[in-house]
Amino acid sequence: MSQDGIVLIASVSIFDNDRVLMIKENKPTAVDKWNFPSGHVDFSEDILYSAQREVKEETGLDVKLIGTTGVYNFISNTNHQVILFHFIGEVTGGSINLEEEEITDSKWIKVNELLAFENEDLREPHVLKQIMDNLVEENVYSINIFNEQLFKSSH
Repeated sequence: MSQDGIVLIASVSIFDNDRVLMIKENKPTAVDKWNFPSGHVDFSEDILYSAQREVKEETGLDVKLIGTTGVYNFISNTNHQVILFHFIGEVTGGSINLEEEEITDSKWIKVNELLAFENEDLREPHVLKQIMDNLVEENVYSINIFNEQLFKSSH
């Protein structure tokens, strides 16, 4: 969703035991860049639903959101103000089935291996490095800080 140049993004670190899923994007603004599954929050869409929907669309996995590393506010490489809500999820079903045109690869890696990514290999590295540091240091907050939806999403 974008309003007055502000873009709302839901992003999810998907965990399977001690490993986290990274995806390689093939989008016009992010060719061959690693990222966590993420995407725009649609108008009138609940932020938690949006995070789960984006994961399903990009990876084929169903997730339960269990925590958050927080909210990140930054200017993107496309010169948009982005407010990114980053969640932590656990796999509850589905199987890896990448969105072929936009996602070219995925890999499960140990959390401490996140720090080995070079900036040039990451989408929005200044933000992803903050998220990765929070994951490695276990700076994680309860999902309960997000209130229940106040409106019904039109999905």
